[in-house]
Amino acid sequence: ALGRKACRQGVPVRFYTAAGLVMRLLRANTEGKLDRELQAIAKARMIVIDELGYVPIDEEGSRLLFQVVTNAYEAQSIVYTTNIEFSGWGRVFGDPNMAAAIIDRTVHHGRMIRFEGESYRRTHALMQ
Repeated sequence: ALGRKACRQGVPVRFYTAAGLVMRLLRANTEGKLDRELQAIAKARMIVIDELGYVPIDEEGSRLLFQVVTNAYEAQSIVYTTNIEFSGWGRVFGDPNMAAAIIDRTVHHGRMIRFEGESYRRTHALMQ
Protein backbone atom coordinates (compact mmCIF):
# COMPACT_ATOMS: atom_id res chain seq x y z
CA ALA A 1 0.00 0.00 0.00
CA LEU A 2 2.84 2.42 0.79
CA GLY A 3 4.48 1.68 -2.55
CA ARG A 4 1.22 2.16 -4.45
CA LYS A 5 0.55 5.45 -2.69
CA ALA A 6 4.07 6.65 -3.47
CA CYS A 7 3.59 5.72 -7.15
CA ARG A 8 0.35 7.68 -7.28
CA GLN A 9 2.26 10.69 -5.97
CA GLY A 10 4.92 10.33 -8.68
CA VAL A 11 7.60 8.82 -6.47
CA PRO A 12 9.80 6.29 -8.33
CA VAL A 13 9.32 2.91 -6.61
CA ARG A 14 10.88 -0.52 -7.22
CA PHE A 15 9.06 -3.56 -5.84
CA TYR A 16 10.73 -6.94 -5.31
CA THR A 17 10.12 -10.08 -3.37
CA ALA A 18 13.21 -10.71 -1.23
CA ALA A 19 13.89 -13.96 -3.09
CA GLY A 20 13.40 -12.29 -6.48
CA LEU A 21 15.75 -9.43 -5.60
CA VAL A 22 18.43 -11.80 -4.37
CA MET A 23 18.14 -13.93 -7.53
CA ARG A 24 18.31 -10.79 -9.68
CA LEU A 25 21.44 -9.59 -7.85
CA LEU A 26 23.10 -13.01 -8.05
CA ARG A 27 22.42 -13.21 -11.80
CA ALA A 28 23.74 -9.66 -12.36
CA ASN A 29 26.86 -10.50 -10.37
CA THR A 30 27.46 -13.69 -12.37
CA GLU A 31 27.00 -11.80 -15.64
CA GLY A 32 29.34 -8.98 -14.55
CA LYS A 33 26.45 -6.49 -14.46
CA LEU A 34 26.10 -5.94 -10.72
CA ASP A 35 27.09 -2.27 -10.82
CA ARG A 36 24.48 -1.60 -13.50
CA GLU A 37 21.80 -3.43 -11.47
CA LEU A 38 22.69 -1.51 -8.30
CA GLN A 39 22.52 1.77 -10.24
CA ALA A 40 19.06 0.85 -11.55
CA ILE A 41 17.88 0.09 -8.01
CA ALA A 42 19.37 3.38 -6.79
CA LYS A 43 17.19 5.37 -9.22
CA ALA A 44 14.08 4.64 -7.16
CA ARG A 45 13.30 6.81 -4.16
CA MET A 46 11.53 3.87 -2.51
CA ILE A 47 12.39 0.17 -2.56
CA VAL A 48 9.83 -2.36 -1.37
CA ILE A 49 11.25 -5.74 -0.34
CA ASP A 50 8.34 -8.10 0.15
CA GLU A 51 8.27 -11.45 1.97
CA LEU A 52 11.61 -11.02 3.74
CA GLY A 53 12.36 -14.22 5.62
CA TYR A 54 10.05 -16.59 3.77
CA VAL A 55 12.93 -18.05 1.74
CA PRO A 56 16.38 -18.47 3.33
CA ILE A 57 19.12 -16.33 1.80
CA ASP A 58 22.57 -17.83 1.27
CA GLU A 59 25.80 -16.06 2.19
CA GLU A 60 26.38 -14.49 -1.23
CA GLY A 61 22.74 -13.38 -1.48
CA SER A 62 22.94 -11.84 1.99
CA ARG A 63 26.09 -9.95 1.04
CA LEU A 64 24.43 -8.58 -2.09
CA LEU A 65 21.24 -7.62 -0.26
CA PHE A 66 23.36 -5.91 2.38
CA GLN A 67 24.95 -3.90 -0.42
CA VAL A 68 21.51 -2.70 -1.55
CA VAL A 69 20.59 -1.71 2.02
CA THR A 70 23.93 0.06 2.55
CA ASN A 71 23.63 1.95 -0.74
CA ALA A 72 20.08 3.01 0.15
CA TYR A 73 20.94 4.10 3.69
CA GLU A 74 20.05 7.79 4.10
CA ALA A 75 19.43 8.07 0.33
CA GLN A 76 16.30 6.00 -0.30
CA SER A 77 13.37 4.61 1.63
CA ILE A 78 13.18 0.85 2.07
CA VAL A 79 9.96 -0.90 3.04
CA TYR A 80 10.31 -4.48 4.25
CA THR A 81 7.31 -6.75 4.64
CA THR A 82 7.94 -9.66 6.95
CA ASN A 83 6.46 -11.60 9.80
CA ILE A 84 9.92 -12.22 11.27
CA GLU A 85 10.89 -10.15 14.29
CA PHE A 86 14.34 -8.55 14.32
CA SER A 87 15.55 -11.27 16.69
CA GLY A 88 15.03 -13.79 13.85
CA TRP A 89 16.82 -11.85 11.13
CA GLY A 90 20.09 -13.62 11.92
CA ARG A 91 18.50 -16.84 10.64
CA VAL A 92 17.13 -15.05 7.56
CA PHE A 93 20.53 -13.68 6.55
CA GLY A 94 22.53 -16.64 7.83
CA ASP A 95 24.81 -14.30 9.76
CA PRO A 96 23.89 -12.49 12.97
CA ASN A 97 26.46 -9.76 12.32
CA MET A 98 25.09 -9.05 8.85
CA ALA A 99 21.56 -9.00 10.26
CA ALA A 100 22.64 -6.61 13.03
CA ALA A 101 24.18 -4.24 10.48
CA ILE A 102 21.01 -4.27 8.36
CA ILE A 103 18.81 -3.77 11.43
CA ASP A 104 21.06 -0.91 12.58
CA ARG A 105 20.58 0.93 9.28
CA THR A 106 16.87 0.12 9.26
CA VAL A 107 15.99 1.39 12.73
CA HIS A 108 18.16 4.52 12.59
CA HIS A 109 15.54 6.50 10.64
CA GLY A 110 12.91 3.78 10.38
CA ARG A 111 9.34 3.39 11.45
CA MET A 112 7.69 0.09 12.24
CA ILE A 113 4.11 -0.50 11.27
CA ARG A 114 2.62 -3.62 12.80
CA PHE A 115 -0.52 -5.03 11.25
CA GLU A 116 -2.71 -7.21 13.38
CA GLY A 117 -6.08 -8.75 12.79
CA GLU A 118 -7.64 -10.69 9.97
CA SER A 119 -5.69 -11.38 6.83
CA TYR A 120 -7.08 -9.54 3.80
CA ARG A 121 -6.51 -12.64 1.66
CA ARG A 122 -8.24 -14.91 4.13
CA THR A 123 -11.18 -12.52 4.48
CA HIS A 124 -11.62 -12.30 0.71
CA ALA A 125 -10.78 -15.91 -0.12
CA LEU A 126 -12.98 -17.74 -2.61
CA MET A 127 -12.53 -21.00 -0.66
CA GLN A 128 -14.15 -20.78 2.76
